[in-house]
Amino acid sequence: MDGLKRFLVLILSLVTMFSLAACSSDGGSSKGEEEDDTLKIGISLPSSTHGWMGALIDSAEKEAKALKESDGIEYVMTNAADPNKQANDVNDLIAQDVDVIVMLPIESAALSPVGQKIKEAGIPLVIVDRELENDAATVVVKGDNEGIGVNAGKYFVEKLNGKGKVVEITGPPSSVTEQRGAGFKEAMESSDIEVIASQSGDFSTEKSLEVMQNILQAHPQIDAVFTQDDGMALGVLQAIKEAGRKDIQFITGAGGGKAVFEDIQADGLISATFLYSPTMVEDAIQIASDIAKGKDPAEAMVVKEATQVTKDNVDEFYYPESKF
Repeated sequence: MDGLKRFLVLILSLVTMFSLAACSSDGGSSKGEEEDDTLKIGISLPSSTHGWMGALIDSAEKEAKALKESDGIEYVMTNAADPNKQANDVNDLIAQDVDVIVMLPIESAALSPVGQKIKEAGIPLVIVDRELENDAATVVVKGDNEGIGVNAGKYFVEKLNGKGKVVEITGPPSSVTEQRGAGFKEAMESSDIEVIASQSGDFSTEKSLEVMQNILQAHPQIDAVFTQDDGMALGVLQAIKEAGRKDIQFITGAGGGKAVFEDIQADGLISATFLYSPTMVEDAIQIASDIAKGKDPAEAMVVKEATQVTKDNVDEFYYPESKF
């Protein structure tokens, strides 16, 4: 009799175990299906090395959070200080099987291969600001970088009456750097303005300070300096002030940083900047969310206009509370 009771208890225990396992299995399957239904955007950006990029990162985070609240779209955001780290970040996003990737490449050439990997993985790619050197992007959202260079070049021709010796401080290797530089030189082709030095400041105030210090030592006469970024303009300004140089008539920047606006307002050495808004990343993330939902993008290239800011219109762009 005792043996029969023990047998019945064993049978009941086994039945209970199978029932629990079945419930657990069903629950896991249901959860997995729910996770599969959740859309997710991967966002790969550089680190906040200068004001414009900091403002762009803030804008990206703001827009991604808003989409999560309104549409339930999840996001993963990464920031990298160098191309190798960014490539690893993107590989992680691919492994996570995100629905769309938004990427601002630190360097165009270095990140083109990982852009191709995204394409081969069948993941749509929205590129922001700096273009790749292949056709991996589904959509490109960028500013009119050639326009920034052209407008700056025209400004130099006008302010210098078509002649003089100027310095160019460029960014790191990317489509932005190439297009701004090409536009600048193109606009001055018919003038007698000579670019006596062109060096990279890596979109860094500190690096541009160092680079400009060396240029000042090598060149006793400089009429003006074109920088491809407002953060770099501030570094150049500091170098000129520390050297006590009086020959340089003006500096121009690009991007629209608050400190540069303030120097323009005060009739400082920085007399102009050329910009498109860092909030363009919000357009990129909105486009990515539409693609994730299955909508075809309206256009493959979205270009933001380049605007010239001088003493005449700086008050329209200056916001005292701006982080940038």
